[in-house]
Amino acid sequence: MTVLIDIDSNEHHLFSRAASGACATTSPGNRGECLDIGLINNMSDAALMSTERQLFDLLDAAAGRLCVRLHFYTMEATPRSEWGRDYVRRYYRGIGDLLSRSLDGVIVTGAEPRAPSLTEEPYWTTFTEIADWATENTVSSVYSCLAVHGAVLHLDGVARHKLPAKCFGVFAQTKTRHHPLMQDVPRTFRIPHARWNEVQEEDLSDCGYSVLTWSAEAGVDCFVKQQKKSLFVHFQGHPEYETQSLLGEYRRDMGRFLRGENEVCPTIPKGYLNEGAEKMLIAFRQKALSDRTPELFADFPADQLAMDLSNVWRLPAQRIYRNWLRYIVSQRRSHSVRDAAFAAAGIPARRHGRKLVAARSARMARAPNPGITRRLG
Repeated sequence: MTVLIDIDSNEHHLFSRAASGACATTSPGNRGECLDIGLINNMSDAALMSTERQLFDLLDAAAGRLCVRLHFYTMEATPRSEWGRDYVRRYYRGIGDLLSRSLDGVIVTGAEPRAPSLTEEPYWTTFTEIADWATENTVSSVYSCLAVHGAVLHLDGVARHKLPAKCFGVFAQTKTRHHPLMQDVPRTFRIPHARWNEVQEEDLSDCGYSVLTWSAEAGVDCFVKQQKKSLFVHFQGHPEYETQSLLGEYRRDMGRFLRGENEVCPTIPKGYLNEGAEKMLIAFRQKALSDRTPELFADFPADQLAMDLSNVWRLPAQRIYRNWLRYIVSQRRSHSVRDAAFAAAGIPARRHGRKLVAARSARMARAPNPGITRRLG
C-alpha cells in the first residue's frame, strides 16, 4: 500500500528518492483507510533528514496492505541552527498542534544528550507534555534511545545509568517472552545500539514493564507497558538504522575527537564490520591517538569501510514494526463501537486537509492534479 506524508510543500527531500512523487488532499471520508502516525523528530539538524528517511522506509516496508499517514512534529525548544529552524518551519508542525488532537500512534526519536540530567535538557518540559498526551491520545507510542530514558523517568521514576563506555555496535539479543510485537521475529536476532546510558531490567520490572528482548552485551532492548490508553513501546537500540548509520556516527565522533571537541576517542563498533574493515579502522584509530590533528580526518576510509557492510537487522525490524502497525489496527477495530458513539454525539472527526506526499521506497508517481490521490503499487 501507500505511505502518505502530511506536509505543506512538494519540495520535501523524499520526492528525490524516486523519479517523481504524488501530492494529494485527503478528505475526512477516507480517513478510516489510513493509520495516522506522528513522527516527533528530536534529532539534531544533521540527522533530521536521515531520520525521516529511515523511519519512512521502515514503515513502508512494514505496512504491507495497510495505508499509513505520517505526520511530522518538532519540539520548538530543541536547539537548532538557522537552517534547522527553517527546515522544521517548512515541513513540521509544532507540539501545540499535536496536543490538540489524537493519533493512532507516535514515534518519538532520541537525541544526543546535551545536559548531565534529562530534566535539564532544553526540551524536557515539552517532552513530558508529549508523554502525558500520548497516554490518553494514542493507541500505541514508540520511544527510541534517549526518548526511552525520558519516558520511563517521567512516568515511573526509572533513572538511567551511565555506562563506562559507549554501547556501540550490532548486538545479538534474544526474545524473552511471547508478545504480539514479537510474532514471527526470530528467537535470536541482532539490532544496532549507540548510546552512553541504559535503563536496567530490575528497575523496569519493579515498575511493571515487560522486557521483550535482552542482550548479554547490550542489556535490555525492547520493553513495553500499558500507560493508560496507550501501549508504550521502548527501544534502547535502533531498529530503524540504515546499513551505514553506525559508520556515519563513528565518523562523526572521530571528527569531534580529532578537532578537540571531545576527549574520548570512539571505540570500534562491535559486530558490525568484517575482519578486514575492522583491522583498517583499528589502524586509523591508532593513528588518531598517536597523531591527533584535524587534518587526519580527511584520510578517514569511509568508502572502503562501507563496501562490505551487511544489514542483518532489517528483516526483524520490519517484522516488529509490522506487528506494531497490526496491533494498532486491531485495537482501533475493537474501539469502533466507541468511535461510532462519539460520532453520534456530534464530536467532530479529526481534521485532515493538508497536502500529502504519497510515496513508496521503490517508486513514486506524480499526479498532475494535486487534488487527486494516486494509489501506488
